[in-house]
Amino acid sequence: MRIGVPKEIKVEEYRVGLTPASVREYVAHGHEVVVQRGAGDGIGAGDEVYTQAGARIADTAEEVFSVAEMIVKVKEPQPSEWIRLREGQILFTYLHLAPDVPQTAGLIASGCTAVAYETVTDAHGGLPLLAPMSEVAGRLAIEAAGAALRKSADGMGKLLGGVPGVPPARVAIIGGGVVGTHAARMAAGLGSDVTILDRSLPRLRALDDLFLGRVRTRYATLEAIEQEVFAADVVIGAVLVPGASAPKLVSRAQLAGMKRRAVLVDVAIDQGGCFETSKPTTHQAPTYLVDDIVHYCVANMPGAVPVTSSHALNHATLPFGLALAAKGLRALVEDPHLRAGLNVHRGRITNRAVAESQHLSAVMPEEALAS
Repeated sequence: MRIGVPKEIKVEEYRVGLTPASVREYVAHGHEVVVQRGAGDGIGAGDEVYTQAGARIADTAEEVFSVAEMIVKVKEPQPSEWIRLREGQILFTYLHLAPDVPQTAGLIASGCTAVAYETVTDAHGGLPLLAPMSEVAGRLAIEAAGAALRKSADGMGKLLGGVPGVPPARVAIIGGGVVGTHAARMAAGLGSDVTILDRSLPRLRALDDLFLGRVRTRYATLEAIEQEVFAADVVIGAVLVPGASAPKLVSRAQLAGMKRRAVLVDVAIDQGGCFETSKPTTHQAPTYLVDDIVHYCVANMPGAVPVTSSHALNHATLPFGLALAAKGLRALVEDPHLRAGLNVHRGRITNRAVAESQHLSAVMPEEALAS
């Protein structure tokens, strides 16, 4: 199969769909890889490195899209990209379609087969292609919170870990999954006073065992969330409903009960955000104020560390990508975990959560692939 790797064009996105090491793997399996000129610049991998790995360099994105049977990206296709997709072509990337009506319409109109990293599953019920970026985002969330707390960044002027004789910042993490766990690891490591809220008792027990009492755990009732949010200096929104829009867990009215210049970090912003007042921001302008509360809502947080992120992502996506390259649609038929990643196929939505978020109808992936 001919694989295309275009340069990412979303604002401040420096990751790349395939690293040179991954290109070498595809080529070793008998596939052809076409990489857009400059696609790896953000991770310090020049065109010559890709050439040495066996790729052919294309001058434009238009050429990559026109010749490729499968497009491998990192971020969701932008308008200038989705109009280049076509029926029979496989798109393998993050999509986050639930809050993104225009992109959904663009993918439907293209007729392509769109497989989303974030809904591919594994035998344990996990999301193996989302996990590495969730690990990065969880750790970055605490770094971002620490910077946003500084007075020079409109924060309250508190150090996350405090110093002897001065209490540390209080951090509330809503969601005990991969993002929340890694955020807690970072915050606790810095000496913060950390609470994780989740609605799964088995997960809370696992977190209690993991952190050996260094982190408090609470069952996430509405009352518990409100109490922790009001007491916190930093709130990390780390909730996930696979494929669906994130639930709104903190309302604008509740901001009035928070500490002045406290920080909200919404890691769920790709799925619409879990705070009512969230809106996507960029690395260049990452924060804004609403009712004297600092909001950090960067939609591609791992893009800030593209070397780490690209390699971590490729390690997870490579086996699935090679399966798609070797078998095409048959890979989706044979592997239920890869099939769970199918979001759009030949003009139809194949993910129920996406369809429900946009009040549209969906077909089962098995039905779509059989037609």
